[in-house]
Formats: sequence, C-alpha cells, structure tokens
Amino acid sequence: MKLNKIFLYTVLAFGTLAMACKSKESELVQVEKIKVTYVESNEDFPNPERGFYRYSETYASNFTVLDANELKGYRSLQSISNANYKVYSTLVFRYYILDGLTNAAIGASFLTHVQSDFDAARTAGVKLIPRFVYTVNQTAGNCPEGFICPPYGDAPKNIILNHISQLKPVLQSNVDVIAAVQLGFIGTWGEQYYSDYFGDASSNGNQDEKLLDQNWMDRNEVLQAMLDAVPKSRMVQVRYPQLKQRFLYGKDTPITVAPMAEQSAFNESDIARIGFHNDCFLASSSDYGTYEDYGNSSTPRTSNMGVVNTLRDYVKQDGKYVVAGGETCSNDYSPANDCEPAGKAQEEFALMHYSYLNAHYNNEVNNDWQTGGCMDNIKRNLGYRFVLKDAVIPDNVVRGTSLNFTLNMINKGYASPYNKRPAKLILRNQLTGDMKVLDMVSDVRKWFSGNLKVEESIKITSDIPAGKYELLLFLPDGSESISNRPEYAIRLANQDVWEPTTGYNKLNHVITIH
Repeated sequence: MKLNKIFLYTVLAFGTLAMACKSKESELVQVEKIKVTYVESNEDFPNPERGFYRYSETYASNFTVLDANELKGYRSLQSISNANYKVYSTLVFRYYILDGLTNAAIGASFLTHVQSDFDAARTAGVKLIPRFVYTVNQTAGNCPEGFICPPYGDAPKNIILNHISQLKPVLQSNVDVIAAVQLGFIGTWGEQYYSDYFGDASSNGNQDEKLLDQNWMDRNEVLQAMLDAVPKSRMVQVRYPQLKQRFLYGKDTPITVAPMAEQSAFNESDIARIGFHNDCFLASSSDYGTYEDYGNSSTPRTSNMGVVNTLRDYVKQDGKYVVAGGETCSNDYSPANDCEPAGKAQEEFALMHYSYLNAHYNNEVNNDWQTGGCMDNIKRNLGYRFVLKDAVIPDNVVRGTSLNFTLNMINKGYASPYNKRPAKLILRNQLTGDMKVLDMVSDVRKWFSGNLKVEESIKITSDIPAGKYELLLFLPDGSESISNRPEYAIRLANQDVWEPTTGYNKLNHVITIH
C-alpha cells in the first residue's frame, strides 16, 4: 500500500513536471512581435487589370488575330504613336466590328478567331476588354449634327440578341483572360447613342432629343442578355450611368436613385456587375452627355448642372465598387482636363475610381499630362497601387497555434481591384525551399484607396515541419488556369520585395516554427 502511494506521487510529480516544461516551452517561444518596415518605390511597372490599355480592332469581314508576341511586348515600356509618353500595359481593348452582320448570324470562323485572341492574351500574360459593335464609322451629311448622320449602321434587337447568344460560349470559357466586357452593340462605336433601332437622342433624332419608354426597355433587354452571357465573376460596363439606373429599377427611375452600398458589392448580383466606361473623360462639364438625364416618353431630357452633379455623385459612390475606365476625347475643356493646379485630371480620376484609360486616344489631352508634369502619377495610380508601410509579425510560432500578423498599407491608386483574387501567405523553408500556402480571409477588392490595416490570424497546422521560414505575400489571379503565373499576380510598390519569377512579395521576415 505504501509502495502504491509512492508510485502515485511519482506519477503526479512527473506529470506536474511535464506540464511545467510544456508551459515553460510555450513561454520561451512567446516573444514580442517584430515591426518590419518597408521602403516605398516610385517605380512605374505593369500590374494586372489596371493602367493604360492598348487599343486594337478587327473586322468580321477581315479578321486579323492578335499576335501573342506583340501583346507580350506591351508589358514592357513602349512608345505610343503620336504620344510624348511611354506606357506599360497589361490590358488590351479589343473592338470586334461585326460589319456585314446586321442581318445575319455570326459565322463559325469568327468565333474561332475570337478564341484565338483569348489564347494569344493568355500566352502573353495580358487580359482583354472586349466590345462588340457593328460600326465605328461616321458619315457626314446634311443633317442637324452634320459630322454624323443616319442611318448609323447598328443592328435591330433580335439580331443583337442572337449574336450575344452565339458569343456566350466563348466568353464563358475564357473568363480567366477577360478583365471586363463593355456593353457595346447599340449605336455607332457601341456607345449606345447614335442608333437606328434603340432611339436617337441626338439632334438627328426626335425633336425632343430624348429616349422613349420602348427605347429603355429594348436597351435593358440587351444589357440583361449581356449579363447572362458574360461570366458571373466579370462585370459589364455601360456608357451612361442612367443605363444602369433604369436597368435596375425601370424606365421611370429618377436620377436621384441611391447608388450601391458596400453590402451589395462583389456578390455577382446585377447591381454589383454593372460598371462604367466614360469615353469622353473631362471633355466638357457633362463629359459630352455622359452625365445627362435622357428622359422617357413622359419626361423631358434635361442636362443642367443639377443633373450633371447628381449623376456625377452617383458614379463617384457607385464606382467605388465596380470597374470604371474609358478614354479622353476632346481637349476643348482645357485647362480643366490638364494637370493640377490649373486643371483637375488627377482629382477626377480619384473621384471616379478609374482603373484604366486608353493609351492611344485622345493624345492631344494625354500629351498635356506629360508636359504638365502629372503623367507619371497617373501612370502609377490608375487602378490600385499598394504600398506596404510596415508589418507586425512574430518571430516564432508553435504548431497547433495561430500566426497573428498585421499589414499596414496604403492604396495610393484611384481604385481597388475589381475582380476577385485570393490573398495568400507563403511560408518558404529557408533550408529546403519547401512551401506552405496559407489562405488569408481578407478580400483584396475591399482594399480601397487610402490607408489599410490587414489583420489576419492563420492556424499553423501540425503537419508543417519545424524550421525557419521566409514570409511572402501572394496576390494571384482568381482563375486556377493562371493562378501560378507571376504576370497575373499583384506587385506591391515597395523596394526589395518583388520576386518576378514567382509573383511573390517578400515580407523580409523570417519566422521560426516549433
């Protein structure tokens, strides 16, 4: 009996000692977190789905397929024709001009060629912004507008709807290299204005220069077809904000309707998928009719400054959560479209959350930014530009516990990313090079302009071997087909962090896993 007691006391003593050792071990590895600081880079470099895009066009009657080598060259700094600046480009705008098809189906060869374009983009490491149209030509004549007269050359609704259904398979199967799709189809240039079939709100049309109820309903039907044809994870851009308003809420919707709130953003609903392309950025007080109320059968067209400001405010708020971009089109509004302080180009880009702009047009406006001294800022800040300021990271972590860290950043860009992409923490073993990829919960699309604090707590599982690990931040594309391509990963605007061969951003910190 006495021996049993001694044995029990011995077991208890060893158990207490073991618990104390384990507690002591935990205390030994629980060190203070380290603050790592980073140096900002002012370098201009290519980043996916943002920046100055390169323009291209092709005709159904004479299709020229995109060349992968040429597209790959766009990722290098290149001169632009008639421009005094050079750009890096990861986006290619593509006009698909369906000439001769206003009363016919799309042929199989055209669809094959479109697929070849997407294949070329994928090979080159760029993405496309497609717009399908019937005409990009204007015919001058004896009509009120003079420089452009009807007939304009677009197609009736039934033809458009049939073409959209034909295009749907190729759009659906190439989601990885689609940045966004523009509505197109309606009107000259696909800008939903000078149209033979959907209402002509110009002075060439009805005397009231407005759109009628049926015009709105027909346009809504085309937009709905495009939303159905384009993959759910991609946005469709419309030329005028009122097109979004009246698609969502009907032909009688006032321009004062509330813009999207953050809780409705990025959920693949219709409201979250309709973005904007303004093809007359800072061309006039209303951007050549971008911010106008086009009326309906029972209300007039109005374009006073109250209307302009109301629609501008709508895009300011709504555009925070959807893709916005476009091109300049006239220098008549100078100096307002010049650099600050005389102009407000950079301010307007930031207010409207621009992710991209045409590198080729209108160079009369764009060249002024180079001579005015703000082009470098515009090139860097179109879309997102993430600068890591500092990170608070522990030196050690025990398997079975969580790695808690904070990234303090600033998005100096005009917008946040508009397509979903994961954020990953990479642990790379210093000795073996083996990597463990840990998923973060943060939504990169919500890394809006301004200061950011990204706080994460990630479980370190027991299957990770003990050792010393480099920490890296990886922001890859959301499509599995290109998720490991460094060309499609986001690069931080910091010195000594980017790994071009992997697409990783080094956090310049080593952590010991016990």
